[in-house]
Amino acid sequence: MRVSGSVAECSLTDVVAAVDHDEAGEWLHGLIAELYPIPRSITGDGVRQTLARIGEEIPLSVKEVATGTEVLDWTVPREWNIRDACIKDLDGDRVVDFQRSNLHVMSYSVPVERRVSREELGEHLFSLPDHPDWIPYRTSYYNEAWGFCVSERQREALRDAEYYVLIDSTLANGALTYAECLLEGELHDEVLVSCHVCHPSLCNDNLSGIAVATALARTLAEPRRRFSYRFLFVPGTIGSITWLARNEAHLDRVKHGLVLTCVGDGGRSTYKRSRRGDAEVDRAMAHVLRHSGQDYELLDFSPWGYDERQYCSPGFDLPVGCLMRTPHGRFPEYHTSADDLDLVRPEALADSYAKCLRLFDVLERNRTYLNTTPKGEPQLGRRGLYQAVGGQVDREAVQMAMLWVLNQSDGSKDLLEIATRSSLSYETIANAAALLRDHGLLDEARR
Repeated sequence: MRVSGSVAECSLTDVVAAVDHDEAGEWLHGLIAELYPIPRSITGDGVRQTLARIGEEIPLSVKEVATGTEVLDWTVPREWNIRDACIKDLDGDRVVDFQRSNLHVMSYSVPVERRVSREELGEHLFSLPDHPDWIPYRTSYYNEAWGFCVSERQREALRDAEYYVLIDSTLANGALTYAECLLEGELHDEVLVSCHVCHPSLCNDNLSGIAVATALARTLAEPRRRFSYRFLFVPGTIGSITWLARNEAHLDRVKHGLVLTCVGDGGRSTYKRSRRGDAEVDRAMAHVLRHSGQDYELLDFSPWGYDERQYCSPGFDLPVGCLMRTPHGRFPEYHTSADDLDLVRPEALADSYAKCLRLFDVLERNRTYLNTTPKGEPQLGRRGLYQAVGGQVDREAVQMAMLWVLNQSDGSKDLLEIATRSSLSYETIANAAALLRDHGLLDEARR
């Protein structure tokens, strides 16, 4: 994913215009394919291995938080690692094999190694009768148990009286691991981008979010930036809670935020607003989607979903929304082995990536202005402004945008509000504002 010319001399607007969707999609899908086999959970070496691979692409600061650490109302749990697991028949054949799919073991299963009856084994099996070839994804993070996830066909094939079960795992004091990538801009004000890294071989939920976040950090590393950008790679729920607990003193820096999840399937883009409902990031993403030329859906905030519900909890109330394609639970492959490399599409991944870049570009360029000649309409012709837009494709739209910007720039409305009210694209409004500012007709207002 390269940008032509000297990237360091480019603005983010230049970068957005230069995105090669085909190249971006191939890169994103390729990273997902590399991360797919790694057995991840909310703690453990699978998370570390995943972060190590991401760290080959972007500068990461990896944090370890010890078991037993109190984080808000939670406590960092014991660390879980797994080396092997299987169900064998008494001839020694592996009829269920963790080496073939890391979904076969319920995450956080305690170690077990013994013979069991078919009846007892059945109490520890999870399957999906409605999808007989799919393996479900199950967890037991905070309740000690063990279990195997199998296809319904595998379950039906278990007809012997006894089986040998092995889960070679450890559950012991260790640490919770997360990472962040901070790209400093002109301001200490931050755009927060968060994704969860705890799911094993599930591509849309959420290797897609990990890949898009990594690509965004790579892309944003060199162009000029007004905001600082902080990318978080955290285990779901406990990871964001841990980060919030450790960074509470600096949360006032977060001016905009986005959780990325399920951004690789073929469904339409879906944006879930922050708890505030009308935060700048909510308005900006709605504008990007509205002018994308594609179908989309806007959802109001609810305290159910991904880590946006932690960032938006009432004690923090950060302006953090959530970008998805098909929301969790609305696609049948959700939390099953069918959430595989075929479900995520390069073109959908590239589209989600490009929309995020457009969102950041809007946030970067959004300003509030004061009309310096607010009494009556200033004479634009004698200032050469009509000639300045003469070479543009939509001259009438830019001229109308200048009138809208002049009329609405009383220090109370930002450019995004003006774009929304005028039904013009943000790009057109921002370009018009730049012309007016260059000709002394606008001054930036304090926000």
